[in-house]
Amino acid sequence: MVKDKVGRYEFMAEPFHCDFSKHLLMGHLGNHLLNAADYHSHDRGFGMSFLNTINKTWVLSRLAVEMEEMPAMYARFDVETWVESAMRFFTNRNFKVIDSLSGKVYGYGRSVWAMIDTVTRQPANLLEVNEGALSNYVEKEKTCPIAKGSRVNCSDAGELVAELKMHYNDIDINGHVNSVKYIEHVLDTFPMEWYATHRLQRFEVAYVAEAHAGDILRLYRETPDGLTFMVRVVKTTSEENDEVEVCRSLARFVKD
Repeated sequence: MVKDKVGRYEFMAEPFHCDFSKHLLMGHLGNHLLNAADYHSHDRGFGMSFLNTINKTWVLSRLAVEMEEMPAMYARFDVETWVESAMRFFTNRNFKVIDSLSGKVYGYGRSVWAMIDTVTRQPANLLEVNEGALSNYVEKEKTCPIAKGSRVNCSDAGELVAELKMHYNDIDINGHVNSVKYIEHVLDTFPMEWYATHRLQRFEVAYVAEAHAGDILRLYRETPDGLTFMVRVVKTTSEENDEVEVCRSLARFVKD
């Protein structure tokens, strides 16, 4: 049975997934977006459960989320997701976050995914998986109005604002640091007082390399205007002090 190209999945802003303003945390929204992507791909023959049987997996390469408002505590909201384009080694997937009752649009997301071989850790041709199942679900007509994720231009002049050792709860099913954990760690570099007067409008992250349990992450932050911040995340090990860039992120705030 052929599924619709666009999937729609309902979630709720659970109380313990919200911050002190009683709105959903960006990290938990990120988890819901990734869950929607997994449900959509699973139902259409190119999800993680199938890929694991052939030593393949999805890896998130870039994510950009832009929100006009976060769902309030107990709000039920839907995440629409669809594949905008598919190339040999990358696919672009979009998201739309909508209030389940009123239909109000909270915001949108854009993401870029790669498929890798879990044995060699090398890129895999996603157009060959399950007889090219993904190609059948490319939706080119549905629009996503936010800008695509950028490369995030960080300099070497950022201030060291955090140093964190990665532990069990940071690691995902692929054995490396969970994509959403980077979002949480970056946003934790701002004090509580900042969030009392500022709202996160857009967040971008571009992943460069994997980090694992035992690695130490260093976060370097800079800002050109006091509302837009670029954060460069590097990893080291306890034995060596060499820094390897893991990801770059951008957080853009507006004053409440």
